Amino acid sequence: MDLDRAGPGAAMLRTPRAAGVAGVAFSLLLGLVILLFKLSVPSDGAASGAWLTDPDRRRTLTTALTLVPFAGIAFLWFMGVVRDRIGDREDRFFATVFLGSGLLFVAMLFAGAAVNGAVVESYRGTAQNAVGGDLLVTERHIAQQLLNVYALRMAAVFVLSTTSIGYRTGVLPRWLGIFGLIVAATLLVSAASFPWVNLAFPLWTLVLSIHILRVAPHGATPRDRPN
Repeated sequence: MDLDRAGPGAAMLRTPRAAGVAGVAFSLLLGLVILLFKLSVPSDGAASGAWLTDPDRRRTLTTALTLVPFAGIAFLWFMGVVRDRIGDREDRFFATVFLGSGLLFVAMLFAGAAVNGAVVESYRGTAQNAVGGDLLVTERHIAQQLLNVYALRMAAVFVLSTTSIGYRTGVLPRWLGIFGLIVAATLLVSAASFPWVNLAFPLWTLVLSIHILRVAPHGATPRDRPN
């Protein structure tokens, strides 16, 4: 490949399609992680650590934890290119909230996964003596708070800020803006009470990613298009 013939915008031509693919990958990975968490970790706090004695549950949780870093990486790519699509029309206030909430979501997702990993490792390290102990129960509650309360609240803020930026700049259509507002409100109000509502965030990401792929099939950003 002749690098001298490649213009400065050559790499940017693939950006929106890469964003759409990254968003699809994130939505599928996060949806699978949430599903595996629900199947492996009981929602009943009274179950204590007895569920850890089931090797199938431990393997399922370990699989989910293995997928979390890849979901986080895909989300960071998705964030970067969504911002690139907005371009010079980006509002500093909403951009700050967009970046802050997205990064906090990834950080809390990783932290919650790490605590869940510590639960499994605690069981392995102490055999069955500590199963059902206060420390194990505390670790479970910390993980649930990180993932089901704080991380999803940041996800709601991310959806709201992205929807506000996209609608104000004309990047997103009206129907997608309304859908984003519904998802954000649902995550803010109902995430902790109805755990399966967590799937609303990867669903929104999937819909937005498909929209990006359809609107920019050849990789042209809004800045590349003629007015």
